[in-house]
Amino acid sequence: MSVTLEELHQWMAMPSENEHLEFKEAKNNFHFETLVKYCCALANERGGRIILGVSDKPPRKVVGTSVFKSPERTIAGLIERLHLRIDMDEVAHPDGRVLVFHVPSRPLGMAIQVNGAYWMRRGADIVPMLPDMLKRIFAETGFDFSNEICEKTTIDDLDPMAIEEFRQRWVKKSGSKGMDNITPSQLLNDAELIRAGGITFAALVLLGKRKSLGVLLSNAEVVFEYRSSESFIHHQQREEFRAGLFLFYDKLWNLINSRNDLQHYQDGFFIWDIPTFNEEVVREAILNAVCHRDYRLAGSIFIRQFPAGIEIVSPGGFPEGITVENLLYQQSPRNRRIAETLARCGLVERSGQGFDKIFTACIRETKPLPDFSRTDDYHVYLTLQGTIQDPAFLRFLEKIGSETQRSFYVDDFLVLNYLRTAKPVPNNLKYRLPKLMENGVIERIGKGRGIRYVLSKNFYEFTGRKGSYTRRIGLDRETNKELIIKHLHHYKKGSLNEFHQVLPNLSRHQIYSLLKSLKTENRIKFIGSKRGGYWEL
Repeated sequence: MSVTLEELHQWMAMPSENEHLEFKEAKNNFHFETLVKYCCALANERGGRIILGVSDKPPRKVVGTSVFKSPERTIAGLIERLHLRIDMDEVAHPDGRVLVFHVPSRPLGMAIQVNGAYWMRRGADIVPMLPDMLKRIFAETGFDFSNEICEKTTIDDLDPMAIEEFRQRWVKKSGSKGMDNITPSQLLNDAELIRAGGITFAALVLLGKRKSLGVLLSNAEVVFEYRSSESFIHHQQREEFRAGLFLFYDKLWNLINSRNDLQHYQDGFFIWDIPTFNEEVVREAILNAVCHRDYRLAGSIFIRQFPAGIEIVSPGGFPEGITVENLLYQQSPRNRRIAETLARCGLVERSGQGFDKIFTACIRETKPLPDFSRTDDYHVYLTLQGTIQDPAFLRFLEKIGSETQRSFYVDDFLVLNYLRTAKPVPNNLKYRLPKLMENGVIERIGKGRGIRYVLSKNFYEFTGRKGSYTRRIGLDRETNKELIIKHLHHYKKGSLNEFHQVLPNLSRHQIYSLLKSLKTENRIKFIGSKRGGYWEL
């Protein structure tokens, strides 16, 4: 989105700031944390814009701003903190530089928090959101099965070992030693897993005894199967985990890890070992299945492990508003109470779904991206492949990180993965290109409409693929023209499609530019009609 001067003047002419607009002078100073809170508040108020470099009281005027001189870094920081797709326009107004931050709405039924608080605007101030407003937001999605009371259930249906495991994880995450001395009932009350009305389904899913789950919620189980080949119908091993998650979470990983082969590759005199299955990725995928499955459906969560891949199938399609295209940036927890409990003890991030970790790890290890292609309205199918495709790429990223002391974000890794596989970078990721160029990871080739991006020369030299670099950047313009002439010498005439076969790395527009140049030089001519014609010497 590109803001015009006319649009800016229309916003400035509004009689007062509304819930969708916020103006700040920010001539020489505007703290990043303040920007984060304002963006958080605007998102909680269904989205809007914060405009820096404009006075906030009518009649407004442009005063210019010198803050956030690295827009890409600022946007990356906002996305990292808020898990929202925030965009920014830099407007060159005659009276000074203006920054316009476009903040999307929070997901349905979910408020955004920063530093442990849900923020809202009150006049010119940012304050924590009022409880009644939070309640209205949480009620938007209506029914949360995990927060409902399971009738005829008592604390005796919860496993004491699971409760203590939850306690220790919560103490470790919060640093509060005081929780060591409170009773199990008080602990679960504080975590909102039990209420005056009884035990929640979230408590049963996370802490329940096997026998109790069998009677009260038998579908709350995880079934593990191992097959030595993806073509095999029958499994070689099967384990059923029908108990509170805290009782088997580590056991399940240990079972998967027992067949987690190391992949070896050599880098000079050193041999590197990378596990087929990344522990963080697998654990995160399991937690997502437990958090977001639909417990009203009868099916169980299935984890099927193969020598080089894992398939995780959970009942219920994606939650409302989540698609394959937006799952990195949108959140819509189906079972909010379960997600909040896991966040309390550090197993998941309350603000996100954890898929950024999964995608980042897969790209860093040059493994195929997570595959959701078989997902439908009734099941989420997640396939994780463990085969390393380009180990030298991983070493290159480590080298760049150590040299620049910079951190890469998930969008950076997505851009690099597109370029590594010679695919065009989608528009929503192009905001990361300048920063990656600055870090020496990618290069820009060509001019005007012919601009394209490739991994840097340093990458190809580091990995010993200098020839591939030359092929990727393409031949120079004069050499490309001579290839067209050579084709016409051989075949007497040629079409645009044939020239595209000769120069596959060039776009049709770039090839047509070469043809126009050769025609101007009187070296070739066009024969026939525009649609059915051809070129010849």
